[in-house]
Amino acid sequence: MRVVRVLLPVLVLAVGLGAAALLMATGPKTERRQPPPVVPVVDVTAVKATDYQVRAHTRGTVSPRTESTLIPEVSGRVIEIAPNFRQGGFFEAGDVLLKIDPRDYENAVTVARSELARARIDVEEEQARSEQAVRDWKRLGEAGEPSDLVLRIPQLASAKAGVAAAQARLEQAATDLERTRIVAPYAGRVLEKNVDVGQYVSPGSVLASVYAVDYVEIRLPLTNEQLEYVRLPERYRGEQEVQGENPEVIVTARIGQREFSWKGRILRTEGAIDTRSRQLFAVAQVDDPYARYEDRPPLKVGQFVEAEIVGETLFDVFVVPRAALRASDQVLIVDDEDRLQRRQVEVLWSEGEQVVIGAGLHDGDRISSTNLPYAIGGTPVRIRGEEREPAERQARAAQSRAAAAGNKP
Repeated sequence: MRVVRVLLPVLVLAVGLGAAALLMATGPKTERRQPPPVVPVVDVTAVKATDYQVRAHTRGTVSPRTESTLIPEVSGRVIEIAPNFRQGGFFEAGDVLLKIDPRDYENAVTVARSELARARIDVEEEQARSEQAVRDWKRLGEAGEPSDLVLRIPQLASAKAGVAAAQARLEQAATDLERTRIVAPYAGRVLEKNVDVGQYVSPGSVLASVYAVDYVEIRLPLTNEQLEYVRLPERYRGEQEVQGENPEVIVTARIGQREFSWKGRILRTEGAIDTRSRQLFAVAQVDDPYARYEDRPPLKVGQFVEAEIVGETLFDVFVVPRAALRASDQVLIVDDEDRLQRRQVEVLWSEGEQVVIGAGLHDGDRISSTNLPYAIGGTPVRIRGEEREPAERQARAAQSRAAAAGNKP
């Protein structure tokens, strides 16, 4: 009994091992299969040489051409202001914006006129005394020429100087009287008003801040790359004329959900490159920004705008999507056998989602715009939308090679 208990487990183990060996010996053979190659699908763009108009995009803030602070040159009480002398009010050159009480200055003019009349009488009296002195000298039979004191020449000169001083005081009084009327120096708009009727003002008091509205200016920063293809006006030492062109500028601003545009010109460039941004600021001019034009609102001072500066025209270049560019100066070409080939190109201009290539491409080249980070030359690809069989690809490649061979001298 004890022997059976010992041998039974050994017998069961031996039977199991035998059955396992039998199954392994009679089981089906496993075949090793090579997985089919994965051919990536790419989007391609066939390129063609064209002419491209460079447009440099930048942005800036609208500022007035001229901004002034109105300060009185005489003191007095404000007795009248113009109806349009309010914040946001428009005025034309020569308009009277406000008046200061002129009575003191009118009195000063009257006094100055009387002083001038008295001084002129003094001149006439001295002139008569001088002539009388000449007659007396001749009647007395004195020898020689009479002296200047005898002829009262110094007294006459003093009287004439008194006339000149009285005339100057009259002109000053008239000027002060004229300055009681604050006149607009140019066509403009009131930015800020600080006085009103009844307020006493004196020289140095700020009456208002105004700015011109004949045109506005916009400072537009340009990078070094943009400056290569945008011809800006420049002034050189010793030359009065500004050299260069005044390229057109399209200014756009978004108000709510709508976008509006204005046309302008580059007026000048600033004299130094900004040391912080390493950019040069060009100043654009937009004429008559507050004129009514259909339903377009005015271009207001302080408004943030986008600007598009029209630059040079590049001839016989290729415009490709930015996604097609690799390593800043390479593209992937899909050849006639539908294989990738890397090609070096010359990038002339890039803006937004477009890249302009000057050299390295030919008409009809197919550029891959699909992101393939590990693509190497000779990698087979499939073009999205084209299901070409291998035989058809090979026939097409053979035709291309034959055509190329026939073209060789």
